[in-house]
Amino acid sequence: MAHKRKSEQFETYMLSVLDGSRTGKWPSILRAILTLLSLLFGVIVQLRLQLYRHRILRPSTLGCQVISVGNLTVGGTGKTPVVEVFAKNLQQQGRKVAILSRGYKSKELPFFQKMVQRVTTGKIETPPRVVSDGNRLLLDSWTAGDEPYMLASNLPEVAVVVDKDRVKAGKYAIKELGCDTLILDDGFQYLKLGNRLDIALVDRTNPFGGGHLLPRGLLREPMRNIKRAGFIFITKCNDGGDQELKEQLRRLNPVAEISECRHANKYLKDVFGDRTHDLSYLNGMKIAAVSAIAVPESFEKALEKLGAEIIYTRRFADHHRFSQQEIINTINWSIKRGAEAILTTEKDAVRFPFVDRRDIPIMFLRVEIEMLSGEEEFMDWIARICFKTPRRKEMAAQKKAAESSGRLEAGVKENEKPSAYSHV
Repeated sequence: MAHKRKSEQFETYMLSVLDGSRTGKWPSILRAILTLLSLLFGVIVQLRLQLYRHRILRPSTLGCQVISVGNLTVGGTGKTPVVEVFAKNLQQQGRKVAILSRGYKSKELPFFQKMVQRVTTGKIETPPRVVSDGNRLLLDSWTAGDEPYMLASNLPEVAVVVDKDRVKAGKYAIKELGCDTLILDDGFQYLKLGNRLDIALVDRTNPFGGGHLLPRGLLREPMRNIKRAGFIFITKCNDGGDQELKEQLRRLNPVAEISECRHANKYLKDVFGDRTHDLSYLNGMKIAAVSAIAVPESFEKALEKLGAEIIYTRRFADHHRFSQQEIINTINWSIKRGAEAILTTEKDAVRFPFVDRRDIPIMFLRVEIEMLSGEEEFMDWIARICFKTPRRKEMAAQKKAAESSGRLEAGVKENEKPSAYSHV
């Protein structure tokens, strides 16, 4: 426990050094050292890309549709809801989808359980962890990781498989689970799996990660590498979008489709139950906000926009694994400060250990993606994946052919479109 606290304190300290909020002699020296390291990191990143580009390192192919959803910066782009909306749309169009995740900060299976798996499967290597087989939820958040568990909970008909080796996970999903479409969660830098569609997410509130590569900034690779993406999602947009950012991205990638989306608050749900509440429930309520995400400010601002008054805040390091005592302490302090409810994020809620306390409501805020622009292009992408050709373009071609042959009658009803697309 003490080791975990020290690790999180160090992480918080480093973030304050990187964003420049911590001043003084030693932080300045540390930033200079990190700048040199980031230059070295950039050389290594570009060398790795060239090795794959010239096929000195050869990516694997799995013979099915592969979609990669990722970003060029570390954390905080709102990737999980985007993965969810892609998986849901593909599944609804008849695809058998598996999400492949590395399971960040997930717990390894116990040694004894690994040995049992090796004996029962007859394989030397441990098979991937199946969080969901598309029918049942099989693992908890501790073993699966919070994001894979959340995806599996919200997508009951989509398989979720966890393994650092996504090639192995993909083969397992195809052979054992019968999947024909794979989504790489956080896969933009995973070059070992080839022949895929790359989707890059860009956070409108911090699109270029401070302008520096790791470890000086938040960029995993130079921003110019976004040219690999076939589709770009600008996340966390305002209603009006961001035309200037779109133009900057268009200069970096002239051919990709660009869509803008926002994370829309939908409803509240009890962490330890099934009861849901309308967003208006928060209006005028005094609350405690608890989170362990990369950008807690956005969560807290969302609560305030819903009319809540935050009188107590607890922020933990990203992906923090809550202890039961921490939750009990949070409840006690919230009640002492006069809070009427405790609010957290959905991603954090899956890491809350069960506590048998009902003296104050503990709820999470359900957030979903809403498209602000580029929705038609997005649906074309889904149609292209499912049917190999964009729906609206094919429909336009069929209409033109029908008009030229004199077979198109006035007043044709919408429901008389070709049956192959009636369910799209």
